[in-house]
Amino acid sequence: MGAYRNHVYRVLNYLLLLAPEQSGDADLWHIAAAFHDLGIWTDGTFDYLEPSRRLARNYLGAKGLAHFVPEVEAIITHHHKLSPYRGVFSSTVEPFRQADLVDVSLGTIRFGISPAWVCAVKAEFPNAGFHRRLIALTCRQFLCNPVHPLPMVRW
Repeated sequence: MGAYRNHVYRVLNYLLLLAPEQSGDADLWHIAAAFHDLGIWTDGTFDYLEPSRRLARNYLGAKGLAHFVPEVEAIITHHHKLSPYRGVFSSTVEPFRQADLVDVSLGTIRFGISPAWVCAVKAEFPNAGFHRRLIALTCRQFLCNPVHPLPMVRW
């Protein structure tokens, strides 16, 4: 889980760089970051958005934070949207989407974050095989379901 943990920390660091004015949403973002891809590992599926939402919903309910559920679910649902998110909760969903894309793209897409910052974040929280695992899962998903190889992607 070190690879996923470091991914979560990289996303959170990029979030703070992309939307510092939203830093008051830190609890919300910490929870969303912890759960956004978790279904990959807990449910052993690459179609992980619903398992990740379910885990987040259960956690938030158990912690008395049910008021976060709609926003955390929106973040999880749309964090792989290919175009900018403009719906409800866009002030938190869109920066999260961008931060995740900075990490998934290994910093080739940066949304204005300097290459030096990306390098610093990656040095502090090494990849630890995270992207290698994503590539392996993508290949397996493509072989098993070539018509729908990336079920988490939204247009």
